Amino acid sequence: MNWQEQVVLITGGTGSFGKKFTEVMLQAYHPKKLIIFSRDELKQHEMRTGGFDHPSLRYFIGDVRDEARLRRAMQGVDVVVHAAALKQVPACEYNPIEAVMTNVMGAKNVIEAALDGGVQKVLAMSTDKATAPVNLYGATKLVAEKLFVQANSYSGQDGTRFACVRYGNVVGSRGSVIPLFRQQRPSGKITITDERMTRFWITLEQGVRFVISSIEMMHGGEVFIPKIPSMNIMDLARLMAPECEIEMIGIRPGEKLHESMISVDEARQSVELADRFVIQPAHPWWAQDNWEEGELLPEGFSYSSDTNSEWLAPAALQRMIDEN
Repeated sequence: MNWQEQVVLITGGTGSFGKKFTEVMLQAYHPKKLIIFSRDELKQHEMRTGGFDHPSLRYFIGDVRDEARLRRAMQGVDVVVHAAALKQVPACEYNPIEAVMTNVMGAKNVIEAALDGGVQKVLAMSTDKATAPVNLYGATKLVAEKLFVQANSYSGQDGTRFACVRYGNVVGSRGSVIPLFRQQRPSGKITITDERMTRFWITLEQGVRFVISSIEMMHGGEVFIPKIPSMNIMDLARLMAPECEIEMIGIRPGEKLHESMISVDEARQSVELADRFVIQPAHPWWAQDNWEEGELLPEGFSYSSDTNSEWLAPAALQRMIDEN
């Protein structure tokens, strides 16, 4: 795939992922054009004046809830990365219809605009919270995954290809626990919901590289899942604030003790590659030999943060924090 010939559009382009994606794209892949699609003019202004002012960049104000605006933005676009979402769990619980409008109807609008605009590839960002969801955010992202996977049946043999990536907590992203601990540390006390809690852990750079590689290899219909390490919340707390008192506040509504990225039922449709898992669609249009190089997963397999075979040692965790 020659990125220098591609016109790329990213929804939610002013977010944590969008800015890192833009940085990596400009430095390493040099797309013909890169369109930042987002609804906040202030964030676009801050991004442009903060160093993202390249000749190939275009800033396009719009909301994924607005299908007509998406259609306009996708004219002449080859690749779409869909990263726009409402993702704060408490906010989605309190404002459920708003989460549905952005995360579900927004996904539908991206699909419709991409199909009608002749986009070649669409890669949608999902989350580990979409696996057996217990909160509204996870439920909306699961629905979005289903929409993107099945969209391949509408595009025909040579039409737009749709796929998803699903991964865990991003080190240092807005709303993650690291900024919270940094904010709380001067008070001498940090809060933890449950000492048993584990999470998958990935850096923004790793997430961006994984998305780019998934775009390059996708057939259309997959959910790609990276092999990434787990971390216990107490290890992170001791590393970031060893001198602080820890207050246990209890699990919040919509929160899990451990996250899963592949359920036992999904594992039956999944294969394992060297650096990732691939959940394949169970639809008649899917070619069964698409990932014949992958290894089938054993009966009863699940990919969960508490039973993961790879764990972050304190030194590795510190490096990830320092890099972000």
